[in-house]
Amino acid sequence: MPLYALLSVLVILLILSAFFSLSETSMMAINRYRLKHLVKQGHHSAYLTTQLLANTDRLLGVILLCNNLLNAAAATLVAVIVSTLFDHSDLALFIGTVCVTFAILVFSEITPKVVAAAYPERIALASSYVLTPLLKLLYPIVWFVNLFVQTLLTILHLKPGANHTTHKISLEELKTLVLEAGHFIRKKHQSMLLNLFDLETITVDDVMVPRGQIEAIDLEADDEIIHNQLLTCYHTRLPVYRGTLDNVTGIIHTRRVLNQMKNGEITAANLEKIMREPYFIPSGTPLFSQLQLFQENRERVGLVVNEYGEWMGLVTLDDIIEEIIGEFTTHSPSQAGAFLTQKDGSIIVEGSSLLRDLNRKLGLRLPLGGPKTLNGLILEYFQDIPEAGTSLKISGYPMEVIQTQGRMVKVVRIFPVPGVVA
Repeated sequence: MPLYALLSVLVILLILSAFFSLSETSMMAINRYRLKHLVKQGHHSAYLTTQLLANTDRLLGVILLCNNLLNAAAATLVAVIVSTLFDHSDLALFIGTVCVTFAILVFSEITPKVVAAAYPERIALASSYVLTPLLKLLYPIVWFVNLFVQTLLTILHLKPGANHTTHKISLEELKTLVLEAGHFIRKKHQSMLLNLFDLETITVDDVMVPRGQIEAIDLEADDEIIHNQLLTCYHTRLPVYRGTLDNVTGIIHTRRVLNQMKNGEITAANLEKIMREPYFIPSGTPLFSQLQLFQENRERVGLVVNEYGEWMGLVTLDDIIEEIIGEFTTHSPSQAGAFLTQKDGSIIVEGSSLLRDLNRKLGLRLPLGGPKTLNGLILEYFQDIPEAGTSLKISGYPMEVIQTQGRMVKVVRIFPVPGVVA
């Protein structure tokens, strides 16, 4: 056979070997979820690729069988060419072996694999039209080779088939996908999705309005006080108690109160007629579960109670929705949690501020595993009630207690930490 014909055959062998290297890498690197989406849209090539990947051992068997045959044929062909040209010279045969190894490595292995890793979808879908009939044609040989492979795996007590399950994705992996999909998902939508994932880890304790900040109506108060309180309240639903906050008797809707006003003055007796039974929520209930419970029970307001039945705070449907889409309601002055920035860069905050709000609005990283408010965090740190002017550092943030009242810290100054506070 002429030399140019042998060289042409060698080039063809290297090209075919490159094709199988491309196919192998692209098949293993293709996005399985993207592939499922294409199958649902009716892409025939995506369907063929899915069928091939359903039996990975057969797919790899036919690819590696062809690839190794081609590489071996290329090496043999080079040996024939060298022997013909240089009369069986050992040095020439050695140089020829090195050259064909280099050619296979560069042109049939590394370069195709790099290209396939960069464009796995295009190459895998196109190669499926070749690999599908080839697998059917060479199936007996592939089956025979895999028979020895399975025997060897059995001897080594390995059972890869037992661990072959549908690709599943964990919640943390799903979060990573959302974060990396910045070009495809709007930033606001991305934030909402991440917040939605967190609803299982956040509990009602994290978002409830503490008991001391709740607007409530005392049925034992004078009718005039009750009337003025209803006219100036910031909320549409208010807890009703008798004597002390420990004795909650119900929830009233201000719209029903307005209807009652048409018939005369509002009195405690009238409120008792229109109030609803209080809806209690166990402490520690995940927000996602509570969202479902609000829907099932047709409630919008719940009172959070601990294991002893003591009332700890109040959670509304709006509080949960705000955890997903961000704040959209107005708060009463007692719940505003105002942050005052000083000239030196420090921030004055209320001790009753929720740690989650501080972290979100000020870019802090205060611990959320224990107390839910800044006051609780400081009291836990000192194991006592600190005096005004006391300084401390929590999670790397210098703080100063500005004001205390009774058994709680009222006002705190948080000093900026370069590179940490947003």
